[in-house]
Amino acid sequence: MISKKTALPLVLAISAALVGVAAQAATSANSAGVTLDTSKLPPVNRFAKADLDTSKDPCTDFGGYVNGKWLAANHIPSDRTSWGAFEMLDERSNAVQRQIAENTAKSKGATGVEKIVGDFWSTGMDTKKINAQGIAPLKGELTAIAGLENKAEIADYLRTSAAKGENLLFGFGSTPDYKNSSMNIGVAFQGGLGLPDTTFYTDPSKAKIVKAYQAHVAKVLQLSGLPSAIAAQQAKDVVAFETRLAKASKSRSELSRDAELFYNPISPAAADKLTPNFPWTTFFKSQGIEVPAMFSLAIPSFHQEVSKMLADVPAATWRSYLRFHTVDEASPYLSDAFVNENFNFYSQTLRGQKQIKERGKRVLGALNGAAGEAMGQLYVKAAFTPESKTRMEQLVQNLREAQKVRIQNLDWMTPETKQKALAKWAAFTPKIGYPDKWRDWSGLRTSRASYIGNALAANEFNYKWDISKIGKPVDRTEWGMSPQTVNAYYNPSMNEIVFPAAILQPPFFDANAPDEMNYGGIGAVIGHEMTHGYDDQGSRFGPTGNFENWWTDADSKGFASRTDKLVNQFSSYEVAPGLKVDGKHTLGENIADLGGLNTAYDAMKKATAGQPDTMQDGMTRDQRFFMNFATVWRRNFTPDELKLRITTDEHAPATFRAIGAPSNMPAFANAFQCKAGSKMVRSGDQQVVIW
Repeated sequence: MISKKTALPLVLAISAALVGVAAQAATSANSAGVTLDTSKLPPVNRFAKADLDTSKDPCTDFGGYVNGKWLAANHIPSDRTSWGAFEMLDERSNAVQRQIAENTAKSKGATGVEKIVGDFWSTGMDTKKINAQGIAPLKGELTAIAGLENKAEIADYLRTSAAKGENLLFGFGSTPDYKNSSMNIGVAFQGGLGLPDTTFYTDPSKAKIVKAYQAHVAKVLQLSGLPSAIAAQQAKDVVAFETRLAKASKSRSELSRDAELFYNPISPAAADKLTPNFPWTTFFKSQGIEVPAMFSLAIPSFHQEVSKMLADVPAATWRSYLRFHTVDEASPYLSDAFVNENFNFYSQTLRGQKQIKERGKRVLGALNGAAGEAMGQLYVKAAFTPESKTRMEQLVQNLREAQKVRIQNLDWMTPETKQKALAKWAAFTPKIGYPDKWRDWSGLRTSRASYIGNALAANEFNYKWDISKIGKPVDRTEWGMSPQTVNAYYNPSMNEIVFPAAILQPPFFDANAPDEMNYGGIGAVIGHEMTHGYDDQGSRFGPTGNFENWWTDADSKGFASRTDKLVNQFSSYEVAPGLKVDGKHTLGENIADLGGLNTAYDAMKKATAGQPDTMQDGMTRDQRFFMNFATVWRRNFTPDELKLRITTDEHAPATFRAIGAPSNMPAFANAFQCKAGSKMVRSGDQQVVIW
C-alpha cells in the first residue's frame, strides 16, 4: 500500500553527512514565522582535547586515541541502533523540524507547503483516530486482492496499483539515459523482497533471520484478519515466493560494484517478448504515459522470472504475497498493533533496537519521505544562513583547485587519460544548501482527515511527478535530497556534488573554528564527493554524465592494481571474531575517503600557507586536522546493526573509516611522528595511492 521504493542506486553517495542548525541566541526568529527555541536543541558533537585517550598511541590505535573514551562513555540510546556524531546531529535536526511542524500544525488557514507539513504532523500525531480506524483504511485494497483469480487479473492489479505509486513487486521510475544524460528515460528495476538483501534467502548463516521473518509475515497476515493457522501456512508460501525472486535478483554487493547492471536499453516490444505475461507496452499505457521507443529493463532475469511466476505460481500464493506486503508497508501508518509488529521485526530483530522511537520522530521521518522538500523550504528559512553558504562555496572552490593539482601531478596516469580526467573535473557542478528552484507541491492534496490518506496521496503524487519526466530533458536544477537530509552525494549522471544545508554543523563545519578543523570535517566530505567521480564506478561516467570509457587500457590496469590494494586493506579489518569488512563491496566509498582526505589536506595546507602554526592545547595544525576527521567517525553500533551493515552497506564501519585513509598518508605519519612499521603507517607495496 505504501510502497517501500525500490532503490535505484545510480547516485553514488556518502551516508555520513548529518544535520544541525547554526544558532547563537536562545531564540531565533525567521521569515517562516517560526521562532526556534535553540535552548531546547540537543548538543552537537565536536572534537575536544578531553576526549583523547592518551594511554593509547595514535600511531598504533588512532581511532581509540581520538574516540575511545567518548565511545565508552556514550552508549546507544534504546531507540537507536547506532550512536555517534551523525546521530547527535540527526537528533538536533529532528528537534528543529519538530518546532516547525508543531507551529505549522497550529496555523489555521495555512496554504502551500505549510499546509502539507501541518496536515502530516497533525494526522500523524492523532493516535486516537489512527487506533480507532484500525485496518479499515485498507479494506478496499484487501478486497480487491482477495478477488484475484488468474494471471491476467494479477498482472492488471500490479499495473493498477503501480499507477497509484504502490508498486509492491518492482521499482519503476525515471532516470537520465546512460548514453544521453540530458534526457530522461524509464527504468524498471528488481524489487519485491521483504528482507534487506538477496543473500538472506540463500545464505545458511541467515536461516534464523528468515525463520523470524516468516513468523513476522504470519503475524501481519493474522493482524489483517486471517485465522492464525491460515496465516502461518500463507507465510510459508510468501517466503518461498520471495526466495524464488531473490534467486533471480542481484545482491547489493553485486549492484554496488557494477553500474552497468542498471542499464539495459530495450524497446517495449522486445521487452514484451521477454516477459509475455507482463507486457511492457501495456504497462506504459496503464501508467498514463506515452509508450517510449526505449527504456531500461534493468536485471532482465528478474523480470523474466516474474513473468514465469505469473504463469506457474497459484493465484492463492499471489494473493497471500500481495496481501502481506500491502499491510506490511502500510503498518507504520496504522494502529498500534501494526506499528509494534513492524518495529518488532524490522528494528528489533534485524537491527537490535531496544525501543521504538517516540511518535514525533516517526512522523517526521514519514513526512520527510513523503514531502521532504516541502519541509525543506521551511527548514532553510529557519536554519540556514547566507553566510554559511558563502563560506561553503569558498571551501568547495578550494577543494576543487586542490583536486585539479592532484590530478595534474599523478605519476601513474598517461597524459591522454589525464586530459580527460581534467575535462571531467572542469565540468563538475556543485550545489550547496538548497535548490535554486523549489519543487511545485501545489498538486498534492492533504487534509486533517487521515494519516495514511495523506501518505497515500503523497505516494501517488510523487510517483506521477517522477514518471512524468520520462521522455523529457533532464532538469539539472533538481535535487535528489531535501535540505534537511543527513547526507551529501555525488550524482554521476549529472556530474554534480550536492551538499544539503543540514550538514553545516560540527564536527563537519563550524564558522568559528580554525581552518584545519573545517578542512578535516566538511573539507574531507567535499573531497569525498568529488572523488566519487573517479571511484571504480563513478570513473565510468564522462564529463557530461554519459556512461562511457575514457580510459586507456594501460591506465585501466594501473587503476585496478591500485584499487585492488585498497580492497585488500579493508578486507583485512575484522569487525568481530570471524566477521570482516568486505573490501570489494565498500571499495567505492573507501576510494572516495582516501582521495577526499588527501585533497582536503592539500587544500588546508594551501589555505594556511604563510600562517604560523600556533600550537593549540599542545596540538599542531596537522594533528588537529586528522583528529577532527576521526571525530566525524566516532560511532557505536548494536551487534545486529553491525552485522546487517556488513551485508548491505557500501560503507565500511566508521571505526575503520577513521583509520583507513590516514594510514596511507605520509602527512599523518609526519604529524604524529610515527615510525616505519607502526600500524598507522602503510608503506611500500602496502601503501595505497590513487587520486
